[in-house]
Amino acid sequence: MDSKKLALLCRGYADNKKAENILVLDVRKLSSVTDYFVICTGSSEPHLRAISDEIVDKLKSEHGLRPRAVDGNARAPWQVLDYFDVIVHIMRPDIRELYDLEGLWGDAPKVEPKAKAVSKAVLKAKAPRKKTVKKG
Repeated sequence: MDSKKLALLCRGYADNKKAENILVLDVRKLSSVTDYFVICTGSSEPHLRAISDEIVDKLKSEHGLRPRAVDGNARAPWQVLDYFDVIVHIMRPDIRELYDLEGLWGDAPKVEPKAKAVSKAVLKAKAPRKKTVKKG
């Protein structure tokens, strides 16, 4: 699988579990270790675990991918999922602020997900309704 697609999948799975401040950094020109970092915040250790489990479980069941390594246990304030070309950092807010990966890798371009196409149903729901007058 393309590493950018994998990074965006990880972002989406983290979002499924309400991860906060999700950021994807393209570090290909800055690192020989990996292509992308996905960095996100969870509010507590159970929340971190839920985010991590969602990413690991969905990538395994839907794409047959398993992390090369996992660092951090159920009580750790920072969990790392290593998918070789993509490394996912799931952190508590205080740990994220302390280590400031965004600042450390500040030269890396941010990768934004493509905007989802707005469905016709949504457009119709927002369009003003025409009043119909019954004659009779």
